Amino acid sequence: MKQIASKQGRSHLKKRLRQSGMLVVVVLLLTSGLGYRFYHQPKLDVDTVAPQTIVAPASASVEDVETTEKKRLEARSGVFPAVRVDPAANQQIQQLLQQHLEWGNSIREALGAFPFVKTSVLSTPTQIYLRQAPEAEWRMLQQGVRSSTASPATRSRFSPDQQQADDQLQAYRKATSPPALSQLLETIAVARRRYPVALATLAAQPSGGALLYSTSFLNLADADWQATQSELKSTLDRLLTQGIYPGLSETQLNQAISLQVSASMPVAAQPLAVQLLSTILSPNLIKDSEQTKLMAEQAAQAIEPTLISIQKGKIIIRAGELITQADFVLLDHFNLSQRSIDWLGLLSFSGLVAVAIRVFKLIDRRTKPKLRQRDYVLILLLSLSASVVVAVSKTFTGLPAIGLLLGSFYGSAIGGTVMGLLTFLLPIGTEVSWRYLLPSAAGGLLGSLMAGQWRVFKRESPRTREDLASLGVLMGLVQGVTYLMINTAIVSLWYTALSGAALSALSGIIWSIVAIGISPYLERLFDLVTPIRLAELANPNRPLLKRLAQEAPGTFQHTQFVSTLAEAAARSLGGNVELVRAGTLHHDIGKLHDPLAFIENQMGSVNKHNAIDDPWKSAEIIKNHVREGLVMARQYRLPSAIQAFIPEHQGTILIAYFYHQAQQHIPFGKVIQEADFRYDGPIPQSRETGIVMLADACEAALRSLGEATPAEALVMVNKILKARWQDHQLVDSGLTRQELSQISHIFVQVWQQFHHQRIAYPKIITLVAAKLSLIALDLVEARESSGSGSTSVFWQMRLYPAKK
Repeated sequence: MKQIASKQGRSHLKKRLRQSGMLVVVVLLLTSGLGYRFYHQPKLDVDTVAPQTIVAPASASVEDVETTEKKRLEARSGVFPAVRVDPAANQQIQQLLQQHLEWGNSIREALGAFPFVKTSVLSTPTQIYLRQAPEAEWRMLQQGVRSSTASPATRSRFSPDQQQADDQLQAYRKATSPPALSQLLETIAVARRRYPVALATLAAQPSGGALLYSTSFLNLADADWQATQSELKSTLDRLLTQGIYPGLSETQLNQAISLQVSASMPVAAQPLAVQLLSTILSPNLIKDSEQTKLMAEQAAQAIEPTLISIQKGKIIIRAGELITQADFVLLDHFNLSQRSIDWLGLLSFSGLVAVAIRVFKLIDRRTKPKLRQRDYVLILLLSLSASVVVAVSKTFTGLPAIGLLLGSFYGSAIGGTVMGLLTFLLPIGTEVSWRYLLPSAAGGLLGSLMAGQWRVFKRESPRTREDLASLGVLMGLVQGVTYLMINTAIVSLWYTALSGAALSALSGIIWSIVAIGISPYLERLFDLVTPIRLAELANPNRPLLKRLAQEAPGTFQHTQFVSTLAEAAARSLGGNVELVRAGTLHHDIGKLHDPLAFIENQMGSVNKHNAIDDPWKSAEIIKNHVREGLVMARQYRLPSAIQAFIPEHQGTILIAYFYHQAQQHIPFGKVIQEADFRYDGPIPQSRETGIVMLADACEAALRSLGEATPAEALVMVNKILKARWQDHQLVDSGLTRQELSQISHIFVQVWQQFHHQRIAYPKIITLVAAKLSLIALDLVEARESSGSGSTSVFWQMRLYPAKK
């Protein structure tokens, strides 16, 4: 016991040492790959103190690139946005003015002509008074005019307007004939009748118009109204041509309107004109992004490069002084900045890398993706590729491609974690700018989340390359929008960042194309199974599956039904449905080596095992389909995850038929070894292969059921599943007893869908169908005998059962 414990201790110690060594290697690789900026750090950097006085070894004029770019960035952001007149806004404002003028004309039409008589006869104030005077006052005036003059007592009760009207009417009576006076009084009466109608029309103005046309509008002379309409249109055209800026205050707008109106409008109509224009006017200038970008770029290009000049022998920096940007440019130009490896920074960065690896391992353990050593190598290589891209381009990171690949290979949790850690480490260890890093990180994070099965998005992972291409377009859009948001915050004018945003979006799409292009090669090189590759492997038109359908049709039909059962169970238990489908379709490919050795392919022909008459040889033939299947899987380069279904769906179960046959016909002196009649294994190592084992065991039994009830079918399925459980075939699969009960109910439900009742056709129809089937079969046989074509026996049996 002590020796065993000692061996176990040494084995555990070796394992821990090996893991620690690998961790150190990974930390060193990531630190050296992601932290290359620490290899060439200047000791005499900006804002450090010069240890000694440094003199220029030669004359030079050096451009300060950083200062130049900073000034150009300020120039771009300082450009005032260019604007242009919006024709649609102008048209809308002009239409609004026309509507108001038309309504004013309708009010004037109801009012009638004004003044309604010459002002030499009756003054304008008198006409205004007579048109709206109370009926009693109007009657008193009429009586006074008709009786030549009003009595002093009556005139004493007149208001000033009434006295003025009486005086003018009396003067007209004296100066003209009685018919002319009567005509004047009738004209006044007509004006009085039209005035209430005009008031009613005025009150019925459209919503918002009541403030434009008040009763004072009715006192405006016709000539003034005509002139006002003409001047309003001209004034509006001038204001729109000058442009109305968004954000212009109401006070400033009214001042501009008043200035224009006072120069050309009749005095009496000016208040109405100001009110009308201030009501309908709105900003008609919109920002011109193209012109703004052009102006911003012109302003940036107008900035001359900042040059730092010095003569040979002149002092660059004195001892004890703080190094400025200009000083650093000269020091770096003359290789006097003392660049070397920053060991302290590199050590600190390695600590951050170690923390990042720890975070990754925690996520790895929580999600349990069962990563292999080759998977860790691929994740490491993809992570290091980001720093290589940054070192080469300075602006691109490759994160969109990395995120898309990791998400589709290992799921959203692993892909999202790596994206987050790289986003944290890259700006520390490399010289990439946040302006370029964050947009690509956003695209990569989106790709990693949506390429895997991320429940937040309530969608399945992409199943075709076209799906990934569509996701790549979405990643590009997100990357472009993120770039625009970040650079707008820096530059303050989003127009100037549009070209950069478009380039960023295009780069995101290009990186997704790169990821899609190299994905198949990485899948083969690192033996990966993605939903897309699994969908491709499950295509029945692939050569191997076509061979199975043609050479072993019974096995192919068996595989289809097993796949239906297993997929339903995997979907219910939350397993990998794509893996189950592809694995099930290939689990019996070894039967292609000898199809007639299996009863489903014999189709009524002689059973070869009867001729063999040796249960040991027959059992070996049956077991051989697993070995041959693995050979064929390697020949067709199937992933190891698919190959696992070939041996594991049989596990180490007993080939019961030939075992019992051997017990009944045991030769004299020969001992029966149960191992001779058991498959070599291994037993299922995953839930998916365990489900396929159970589906494969139940398929033949469910097909053999005739008119059994669902309850009877469930009893039979439970017995089969219980036998597999008691035979210890599922101990390593991760399936539980509770899940077995769930699986049995699912199998019965699928069986019910296949075993539904059919309508019983009348006898005469059945006879006619049988006759037609016989005729068709004769035609097929005649066709085959003539050599003009071939039809498989399997399809003859399916299409023409009447012959049978």
